[in-house]
Amino acid sequence: MMTDDQEPKPNADETPESGADNGAAAAEPNAEALLAAAEAENAELRDKVLRMAAEMENLRKRTEREIADTRTYAIAGFARDMLVATDNLSRALMVVPGEARESAEGTLKSLIEGIEMTEREMQRLLQKHGVTQIEAQGEKFDPHRHQAMFEVPDPSVAEGTVVQVVQAGFAIGERVLRPAMVGVAKGGPKRGSAAGGPDEPPAQEGIDKTA
Repeated sequence: MMTDDQEPKPNADETPESGADNGAAAAEPNAEALLAAAEAENAELRDKVLRMAAEMENLRKRTEREIADTRTYAIAGFARDMLVATDNLSRALMVVPGEARESAEGTLKSLIEGIEMTEREMQRLLQKHGVTQIEAQGEKFDPHRHQAMFEVPDPSVAEGTVVQVVQAGFAIGERVLRPAMVGVAKGGPKRGSAAGGPDEPPAQEGIDKTA
């Protein structure tokens, strides 16, 4: 049986100072792990915020485009119907001979002038709302904007050139309301090649090419 004088003495390796050192050493790895985890979470959240900001910007741009398109093309159907009315006015003027139009007096003259003024005003209003006439005469045939009605044999004009406009075409913005109805040249040199070039050899004198 031990007496009070024989109580075991504490081990030199288990002094209070050594215990504190061991606790600090164990805490350091835990702090580093927590810091690494916090940095990873911060990077993940930052990536999510950037992605969300990019998506919101794309949505804003897409919405702006849709609003602009709606404003531009909202009257497309109405404008197409207006073109029919404008065509009818043009046809009404075409049936009046030029001499009769110049020599017209009284009621007939007022009627012709009224039709002309109405047609010009309708064209102005269409243009005001973004409806423009499609360029066709002298242009290269474009199947997206022109509708070929017939071919015109003409060796003096580059093949595929619009040489006659039967009915004017119109577009609103980038959309075609109706294509221009045209006649297209055939038999001439290829577009982009000069007469007498590789695609079109020069005619030889003394040879009748119509034989």
